[in-house]
Amino acid sequence: MKKTAGGNTHASPDRYARECSGSDQPARKQNIQELVAFIESGIKPAGSPEAVGIELEHTIVHEDGSPVSYADDHGIAWLLGQLQADYPQVTYDDEEDILGVAREGEAVTIEPAAQVELSAGPFTSLADAKQTFDAFEDRLERMLSGHGMQARTVGYHPTARAAELSLIPKRRYQFMDLYFQKRGAYGMRMMRGSASTQVSIDYHSTEDCLRKLRLAGIAGPLFALMCDNTPVFEGSEPPHRLVRTKIWKECDPDRCGIVPGSLNAGFTLERYAEYLLDTPAILVPCKKEGCCYTERTFGEIYADRPMTRAQVEHMTSMFFTDVRVKTYVEIRPADALPIPYAIAYAALVKGLLTTEQGLNALDALFEGVGEAEVAAAKDELMAHGYDAVVYGRPAATLCDLLVEHAYAGLQADERVFLDPLARLVAKRTTLADQASATLAS
Repeated sequence: MKKTAGGNTHASPDRYARECSGSDQPARKQNIQELVAFIESGIKPAGSPEAVGIELEHTIVHEDGSPVSYADDHGIAWLLGQLQADYPQVTYDDEEDILGVAREGEAVTIEPAAQVELSAGPFTSLADAKQTFDAFEDRLERMLSGHGMQARTVGYHPTARAAELSLIPKRRYQFMDLYFQKRGAYGMRMMRGSASTQVSIDYHSTEDCLRKLRLAGIAGPLFALMCDNTPVFEGSEPPHRLVRTKIWKECDPDRCGIVPGSLNAGFTLERYAEYLLDTPAILVPCKKEGCCYTERTFGEIYADRPMTRAQVEHMTSMFFTDVRVKTYVEIRPADALPIPYAIAYAALVKGLLTTEQGLNALDALFEGVGEAEVAAAKDELMAHGYDAVVYGRPAATLCDLLVEHAYAGLQADERVFLDPLARLVAKRTTLADQASATLAS
């Protein structure tokens, strides 16, 4: 066994099967197959329309930038209540606190410190995606502006320190907070301060799923650079670029970063399942309280019984890797972005990762890149931005090539949506750079 940087005992991928099998976990093989079956249930037929799902988190603040909490008179609970007229499917916790609202194709939920997230899609049309997110933000503006509030799409809270932000009344987040505080300072900052844009894509076979997991993982540090939108961190100027990258790097090595082994030839869904099973669960569903805290691994918890689909789905949700696989591939490195840039990021992902042309281009561009090179790329990009050298080439050149290949992979009528991000790359700047310049002037 080996120790991670966080101190937890964690088996290396090559030793999972022989260390955690047989009499120790008699249901292990079946649970591996349950996870494989869960992921394979997401396979879409070859030739079906390529679609993207988009999740965009908003930080709600007063006009002076100060935080708006869940329980304020006109806070996030109030806001969700106002949204019920348009989103009639409502979720409450056991104490009747409102946690989310939804309608067909759209769900509005809240993150640990009351960041408001719209998850929408899947969209086969980027124009439809933009219309959906524009309409949502128009609603937010109408509801918030009369009470001196606004929704901000930035990567980190624009004024507050994480410790100043309170958690929403959701039992899951109380337990996650307890766990992450044992792992260091960045777990609190991840939960309370950060906000992201996430893009999800389909896969058409097991091989296609694993290929997209690998290539998106390698491209992830470059995506993070192109989508850097954190001009303020903990109330001050950030100490380096790509704050989100640093947060997730330091949050919990057991469940963040690159999926161990996923960049190697021969990686399988069974290996992915072994990784999930041998990581501390943090929390598991229980009848008495809804969920209970634990530091046991999923494999230990379900050692003697096969997991249900709901339990497998919960297990996949408790991992925060750069790229996450459920019944879709979820790409996670980007900061929260204003809508034109969020749609541009979705266009970038769509052009690169949903067409054979784009995937082949990435295969050629990233040939031979392994986990050590990805880790080094993150450090270089945090330190030097577009002036960094990663994967043996200038980061600026690689970003140019990603944009070029994405344009080629998009249909002609959708290329225009990539333009906002392409312009930033061409200027070798980010939204964070532009905001910092404004703050300094």
